[in-house]
Amino acid sequence: MDQKIQSLGACPVCTNSERALFRADPQWPAYRCGECGTIYLDPMPDEGALAALYTDAYEGAATGYFSKPEKKLRRSRGRMRLLRKYAPPPAKFLDIGCNGGFMAEAAREAGYDAWGIEPDPVSIRYGRTHFPNCHFTEGTIESFAPNGPDAAPLLFDLAYCSEVIEHIPAPRAFLTHVHRLLRPGAIFYLTTPDISHPRRPRDVTRWDGYCPPSHCVYFTPASLKTLLEACGFSVIRRQLAFKPGIKLIARRTDPPRGV
Repeated sequence: MDQKIQSLGACPVCTNSERALFRADPQWPAYRCGECGTIYLDPMPDEGALAALYTDAYEGAATGYFSKPEKKLRRSRGRMRLLRKYAPPPAKFLDIGCNGGFMAEAAREAGYDAWGIEPDPVSIRYGRTHFPNCHFTEGTIESFAPNGPDAAPLLFDLAYCSEVIEHIPAPRAFLTHVHRLLRPGAIFYLTTPDISHPRRPRDVTRWDGYCPPSHCVYFTPASLKTLLEACGFSVIRRQLAFKPGIKLIARRTDPPRGV
């Protein structure tokens, strides 16, 4: 786990190089961007370290998200009731970082053509076993390029990405790939921890949202909005979060302005 990529030298959100040390750590120091306020690790974990973190992360689909599957599915159904107001079925739905497929199944039940992508093979196997009427792909968003029956690139009307982007060392590139997969005007639901939230513990090491190197980029609502706009999205709603989290609904608008 001590492998790292080269030092960034600039904010992964706004690319500004002005920064201040946020937390000194011999292995995973963190910095606050002087422009947008994003906090990020530098250096970042490399692909090998990240792959190790996300392979069978839930001990054979027996812990975490999988310990109470009915509760997880009920929560997913509740979120679909909200999202279907913005992109009603029939439509194509994509869960990015789908885990065991609970949200994809809730979308399928609601009338969507439901897809999920996830790098953990154990989670994908769980989804394919328990929710066989959804489409699941093992891999990352960078290589995901599904085609429709006519062999044309498949585009989605509604994308869901919950508690994923904080794990991504290059979030601008990540969102550019999301943009590529959505139709113009498509809806994008995104959640991530909020490091600026008033209920976050003053000692950041006591906050369960601060867990380097698994979480390597820490957003504020303003910095996440900045990132989305740079990548071709417009925020249309921010949900109230009593716990330290950000919940945004965005719409695919302009082409991304680069990575």
